[in-house]
Amino acid sequence: MKNKILIVDDDPRNIFALKLTLKAKGFEVISATMADEAIQLMKENTDLITVLLDMMMPEIDGYHALAIISETPEIAKIPVIAVTAQAMPGDSEKCINAGARDYITKPINVELLLNAIQNIL
Repeated sequence: MKNKILIVDDDPRNIFALKLTLKAKGFEVISATMADEAIQLMKENTDLITVLLDMMMPEIDGYHALAIISETPEIAKIPVIAVTAQAMPGDSEKCINAGARDYITKPINVELLLNAIQNIL
């Protein structure tokens, strides 16, 4: 079963907690703390079922990363779930319009995250 997920977050504590949760649910998890590293990992792991992409990162933010992903043919079809602490009206639409398949707010509700993953499979 394909079950590999890439977590992209500039805070290693967020990666650590999410990785533990997803591994306990049977997912294989890889991670990156920067968008450029994540894009390289996506190219090397074309069997990813999804990418959990933090939208607020230094250097290349999630919106810029989504643009790069959508313009890169070998990874453009990998679904991305935007993860952000931004929960203002219009933020989910902004993420979806940028190319994310779904949107999850921090702190992450595991049940909502698992539903989002299930919906894109």
